[in-house]
Amino acid sequence: MGKPEWSSGDGALRVETLRVERKVLTLILNENPRGRFVRIVEDVNGRRDMVMVPAAGLRELRDALDRLIEADEATPRPPSVLPPV
Repeated sequence: MGKPEWSSGDGALRVETLRVERKVLTLILNENPRGRFVRIVEDVNGRRDMVMVPAAGLRELRDALDRLIEADEATPRPPSVLPPV
């Protein structure tokens, strides 16, 4: 894939990478003169999409993800989309 654009010299304070099915999600805590933010990068077969979240919104994002996880776990799925065990 080559050198990622979020190298440590780019203000990255921390990087977390997740592989979910065929996607690679990279979460980068970054800082620039305007403040801190998290860059979420989705890489699917070389195609990248990005979302930037200001650090001030991280707790709200986490809370929303928690609610989505709870809803997912509470909602039955049809047999054809059950996750692998």
